[in-house]
Parts: sequence; C-alpha cells; structure tokens
Amino acid sequence: MSWRKEERRAERGYHHGNLKEALLQAALGLIAEKGPGGFTFADAARMAGVSPAAPYRHFRDRDELLSNIAQRGFELFEQVLAKAWDDGRPDTVAAFMRVGRAYLAFARTEPAYYAAMFESGVPIDVNPMLLTSSERAFNVIRAAAERLAALTPPGVVRPPALMMALHIWSMSHGIASLFGRGDGARRKLPMAPEELLEAGVLIYLRGLGFPTDHPVEAENPKESKRTGPWGSST
Repeated sequence: MSWRKEERRAERGYHHGNLKEALLQAALGLIAEKGPGGFTFADAARMAGVSPAAPYRHFRDRDELLSNIAQRGFELFEQVLAKAWDDGRPDTVAAFMRVGRAYLAFARTEPAYYAAMFESGVPIDVNPMLLTSSERAFNVIRAAAERLAALTPPGVVRPPALMMALHIWSMSHGIASLFGRGDGARRKLPMAPEELLEAGVLIYLRGLGFPTDHPVEAENPKESKRTGPWGSST
C-alpha cells in the first residue's frame, strides 16, 4: 500500500546535521511506505542512517516521534483550512464548501500526515502541543459552524453550533477517509468525493431551513461583508 506520493518520500540517510529533522523525515517516509503502525523506532533510526540509540537524544520513544509528526500535520492542516476559508468570502456557505474541498485535498495529497494525525493511535491529550494544534485545526470548522448557526433562518430549531461542527466534521472526515485519500485505502465512487461532500452538506443545510439554491445571500444579502477569521471565533 502506498501511503504518500512516491516523489515525496523521505530521503534516506542522515546527511545534513539536523538529527531531529532527519528522524522526522525518516518516520514520515516509513508511514508513507507502511502506515503508522508498520515500523519501529529502530527502523526510523536505520532509515535516517544513525544508530538505534541516536533517536533517544530527541524523542522518548516511537510514540513521541509519531506525536511530533502528527503535530506538524495538524499545523499544516490548520493553514490549509484557514486559507480555504479566506475570511468567509464571497459568502459563508461558498467559503464553507471550499473548506470541505480543502479537507479532501489534504487527505489526498498528504496521506502520511493524515494517517499520523488520525490513525497512529497516539493519545492526543498526552502531548500539550499536539492537543493545541489539533484543537486549532478543529476550531476552523467550529467557527464556521458558529457563523452558519448565526445565519439560520428565523423560526428554525437548529442544533448547537458545536454539534453542527461535529456533524459536518464527521461527514467531511468520513468521506475523506473512505473515498478521498491518496493511497490504497481509498474506495471507489461513481462520482467525485467533492461532489458527494457538497451534496451531503447541502442536504444538511436544507434540513436547517437554508434555501440551498443560494443559501446565504437569499437570507442575508449583507452577510458576505462580515469579517473575522474563522479560526479565531469563540
């Protein structure tokens, strides 16, 4: 199974004097080849071209090495989602759809990071920096749900914004994991994963009363002028 694009595999060998980075790249390459559970701490040292004892200079064990990779993945993930959001332009729902496409694109182009983030089995709450980076990425989705909740048509009973965020995140993550990733775990679809996600989100919004032919502008013609980064909402 190929977990990451062949041309982006980690370069074998420790050449540049930065042992920590060499080990991170070696482990990322091993995830690309074998998945997050398919290698040992010693394998990472061997791929980096150092002794089995060398990784202990920077990492307590294999889980800490994976935790660092997952943290880096979540930091990149947050950047990708925030860029796609682009402050909600041109309107909230259009920007939200763009974030969904960015979620799928990340799973497809960075399956090794994606696997380390979501499939490595490393407890996320034992590393404060990993927990913070994962929360910051989720907060992009949560803040978007809060913006959507504020636009719910009058008289419609809606779930709390956090529940909306969890619903939409679950939908996006399920489609990304099953159909949108760039490795052998991807299932076949008679349509593009992006089309499936967009249809699912539109059905969800329609259930909340949005007129899904043009949900935001029809109810809120001035909404697209709102400002405030998605990831900074509370």
